[in-house]
Amino acid sequence: MRRVLVTGGAGFVGANLCVALAERHPGWELVALDNLSRRGSELNLPRLREAGVAFRHGDVRSGDDVLGAGEVDAIVECSAEPSVMAGLDGSPDYLVQTNLVGAYHCLELARRERAQLVFLSTSRVYPVAALEQAAFTEAETRFELVAEQALPGLSEHGVAETLPLDGARTLYGATKLAAELLITEYAQTYHLQAVVNRCGVIAGPWQMGKVDQGVFTYWLLAHRFGRDLTYIGYGGQGKQVRDLLHVDDLVDLVDEQLAGPARWAGRTVNVGGGRDVSLSLRETTELCRELTGTTVSVGPAGADRPGDVRIYLSDCRRLHGLTDWRPRRGARELLEDTLEWIAAHEDAVRRALD
Repeated sequence: MRRVLVTGGAGFVGANLCVALAERHPGWELVALDNLSRRGSELNLPRLREAGVAFRHGDVRSGDDVLGAGEVDAIVECSAEPSVMAGLDGSPDYLVQTNLVGAYHCLELARRERAQLVFLSTSRVYPVAALEQAAFTEAETRFELVAEQALPGLSEHGVAETLPLDGARTLYGATKLAAELLITEYAQTYHLQAVVNRCGVIAGPWQMGKVDQGVFTYWLLAHRFGRDLTYIGYGGQGKQVRDLLHVDDLVDLVDEQLAGPARWAGRTVNVGGGRDVSLSLRETTELCRELTGTTVSVGPAGADRPGDVRIYLSDCRRLHGLTDWRPRRGARELLEDTLEWIAAHEDAVRRALD
């Protein structure tokens, strides 16, 4: 029997992962650790209970809470303050304590228990200035990357792991990159088996989307509940692009990584939908209108936001060279699944968002 700790286990990714792993591996003991600070995370507690997942109310900022999880064979670090705007209007203390100190506490538990670590990082580790140097063309509904690029790691496929990391990247991205560096040192010094997944936008059922995190779900919720939207920056046309990944596709990959600790040890890989599973905001608006039958007002709003980027696509060719895993769900299916979840839990979702 394996005992697996999932930090942020009542959050969007963590809860979906816990429930799926419990269903796939009935002999495993799954433990979800979460401080329930994110509104809506409380909705996942009945799901965890029904799936037989043990819930521990705790905080990754506390070493006692993390080390108190006891003997574990693997840790999936899903906890994070994920907002790219975090720290801009006040102290970054919660951000740094959660994303960096929390990762340190997970590493200490992994060191003590000789446990595997699967770390969910972010595409935001790449510097904003480098991303904004990407050469592009403007199409009718989106910006498109071109093949010829000045910087290594940029291509029509998107952003590869070889993009130079010099420069600023938002406080959120900096904390996640710092955690990555710490993981590398722990792996070398203590021979830990760790894999780092630099995730693009993840979306799907049970996500409480906000304007600064979970934008595709946020867009869908606005259409479902009739709330106005804005295209912020880049001329207010909504042509900025992100790739997206269904949370169930991410679960498939993490499950594979948990099954092969030695094969994945030391790997840092981009994980996302790539060009094939991507949307601009304008395209997202049209798709949400089609799926919900609702038209909401979408207007331009002011200048570019700090830390924003015109295009981010995950170049996952390094990952694809290691595994047969590929995203199996497209953008439409992702939004359809999310809308079905919203419709089934509309009152609870509305209360959590208000």
